[in-house]
Amino acid sequence: MPRAVIFDLDGTLIDSVADIAAAANALLAEVNLPVHPVAEYYHFVGEGAEMLLQRATAPAEPQLEWLARYKILYTQRMCDQTRVYPGLESVLDQLVLAGVPLAVLSNKPHPATQALVQHYFGRVPWRAVVGQRPDWPRKPDPAAALDICRQLGVQPADCWFVGDTEVDLQTAVNAGMRPVGVQWGFRPAEVAHLRHTAADAAQLLQILTSL
Repeated sequence: MPRAVIFDLDGTLIDSVADIAAAANALLAEVNLPVHPVAEYYHFVGEGAEMLLQRATAPAEPQLEWLARYKILYTQRMCDQTRVYPGLESVLDQLVLAGVPLAVLSNKPHPATQALVQHYFGRVPWRAVVGQRPDWPRKPDPAAALDICRQLGVQPADCWFVGDTEVDLQTAVNAGMRPVGVQWGFRPAEVAHLRHTAADAAQLLQILTSL
């Protein structure tokens, strides 16, 4: 049993790409740039809102005010189509019953991260919910993950990091944590080679409670 588990948010706990795409496409339409199919956003996300816009607006150079506008547009619709992946609520409940401290670490802006976790998982007693903050480097830099470990009072080696992309894998490695990949997320091929990879929620719970 792990001493603690940190979860990525988008693509790990929630399927949020449709709302991300809707907000980004609304911005693109406002600034007279081509919009993209939702499927393309699976490759745009994962490294924060600024990088999302760089990819979505290329080859145009994104303007500073576009980021602020995107955040407003996303906040207005971030719960329209977003859903919790099947079985994840039960996994969290079982970990809570087992006394495992839980946290979320996302590259999504911090206010949106906290709002989404509260909306979809408000009954879970999270020990930390952390999104991208201006004064902290984003994943895969390990600083925020290590700070969460300090808050939880556990050593990094005793903490599992659950995610769906190479960014999450590298965060775990850089922090000295144990990575677990999930195959239902945005870019499952990036974590398919991991020793511990879950095809569904039941397998994730089995991995997390048998080690």
